[in-house]
Amino acid sequence: MKRGLIAATGVAAMLVSVAACGSSDSDKEKAADGSKGKTLTVWLMDGSNPAGWTKAVQAEFEQKTGAKLDIQVQKWNGIQQKITTALSESNPPDVLEIGNTQTPSYAQTGGLAELDDLKKEIGAGWTESLNKAAVFEGKQYAAPWYAANRVVIYNKRIWADAGIKDVPKTREEFFKDLEAIQKKGDAEPLYLPGQNWYFFDGLTIGTGADLVKKDGKKYVSNLADPKVGKAMEIYKQYQAFSKAPKDKDEATPQQADVFAKGKTGAFIGMGWEAQTAIKANPQIEKEIGYFTIPGESADKPEGVFLGGSNLAVAEGSKKKDLAQEFLKIALSDKNEAALAKEVGSIPNKDALLTNLKGNAAAEAAAPAAKGGGTTPLIPEWANVENAPNPVKAYMTAVLEGKSPADAAQQVEAEMNKRLSQKQ
Repeated sequence: MKRGLIAATGVAAMLVSVAACGSSDSDKEKAADGSKGKTLTVWLMDGSNPAGWTKAVQAEFEQKTGAKLDIQVQKWNGIQQKITTALSESNPPDVLEIGNTQTPSYAQTGGLAELDDLKKEIGAGWTESLNKAAVFEGKQYAAPWYAANRVVIYNKRIWADAGIKDVPKTREEFFKDLEAIQKKGDAEPLYLPGQNWYFFDGLTIGTGADLVKKDGKKYVSNLADPKVGKAMEIYKQYQAFSKAPKDKDEATPQQADVFAKGKTGAFIGMGWEAQTAIKANPQIEKEIGYFTIPGESADKPEGVFLGGSNLAVAEGSKKKDLAQEFLKIALSDKNEAALAKEVGSIPNKDALLTNLKGNAAAEAAAPAAKGGGTTPLIPEWANVENAPNPVKAYMTAVLEGKSPADAAQQVEAEMNKRLSQKQ
């Protein structure tokens, strides 16, 4: 993952609450004395720890505990194997940032400490759609930290030229707006390649579909489910407004680079992709707008894939209590709010979404977060997404004329093979 204001009374109340949850000064001194000379090692991913947030959290942790905080920033490339290896060693990092959908894999191996008590203490307000990815087999193995989801990034000039006066509130209104741009004939209404898999995953969340199902003790493909087919038919309606290739994903070519040319009405992507377009063509910055992907009705946005990160404690850590103190600080309302303001990430509580005010892309993403979800939260799912992803092949087959049922049958054997492989 790359990467609103609370009223003064709200901030004051928050600070009082934090103080009330703490111990007496003498208790703090005892805790600090017990942690003096210790160093807590925390692995965070490149781009996840902005300067302001990091400085504040480190200062608060070291002042409260008397211990030192050693934040080690990791690169995304090869991180899964690096974490797997680290968790199997006798001296792993104490706290780790892990991708939300990767949590089940690490939990299954016994590499993560249970955090049920921490959840009871500080997690009452965690947004369920974010916290779901921190739970495995009914136990809390991580804590939700932040998330992000896709929005519609559009060219305001093209929309105005087509006579569109406001952003759509329903999927049907969105289609009508795309039809208006198509009728005007000066631009491609939408850039949507046939294999924008994470947008499709969001649509399946919106239709209530599950991509896998249990067959005895194993998981198998559920692509033949009519709810999955319904999501794919919606995708097909969107893709009909695009000239993008049906057998490529959003990175081939980079959809933001296509949008940067100023001849595309909209695309569906992460908010940061707008900056990619601006880098390619600085003149387009004044034309960019954002809105929430609309759903079937105005009161419920479209389902979205929530990509993000959890914070976890290594089972092999010799400083679990100190690690949990770090999590309490890092995940406090104060610091979650600060992170949201600094980078525009979705915080772990709905009550903190107001901190995104002023960040147009984040404000567009926020309404859909509560109803969002992820890919199947099973360790075997990582095998499915390895290239070539059979779900992408399914999508292309439907767009090229097969029925969803026939397309599902075409890839089912490969998908089941991957689901049977151990991580």
